Formats: sequence, C-alpha cells, structure tokens
Amino acid sequence: MPLVVPGVTADNMGDDRIQEWMNKLAGKKISEGPTSETTFCKTDLPEESRVIEPGAVVTRDFKPDRLNVHVKEDGTVSHVSHG
Repeated sequence: MPLVVPGVTADNMGDDRIQEWMNKLAGKKISEGPTSETTFCKTDLPEESRVIEPGAVVTRDFKPDRLNVHVKEDGTVSHVSHG
C-alpha cells in the first residue's frame, strides 16, 4: 500500500500547479507579445504546453507534465489542465 501524506500526494501537487497557472492565466488572452494585465505571452508558458481553442482537434495521449490551456471563443483562458 502506498504512503499517503495529506498535502504532499502527487494528486495534490498537480492541483496546486493547476491552481497556480489558473491564477496567472484566468481571463487573459494568450498572445505573441509581452505579458500584460490582459494578456499572457505564449513563450512564458511551459515548454510542454498547448493552447486548445473551442472545437480544436487534439491528441488524446496523456502527458502528465503537459499544460493544456483552454480558451473561449473570444480567446480568453477559461481553464487549464495537465495531460
């Protein structure tokens, strides 16, 4: 049976990373330009990341370190996930 320590399990660490990125990206648009109050520069995202637009076709391969940035129709970030 694996050791489970509250607040230190892999699942919780993933949740913390997702929340950290949500705090940085929520409501902002991903852009090629510099990061500002309303935009976030695409080059400042982790190397393993992808921006997913509504209706986009994406692979279903699971990469736990990949950051998926989901954007709405208007281009603002709606949520993020790993995988």
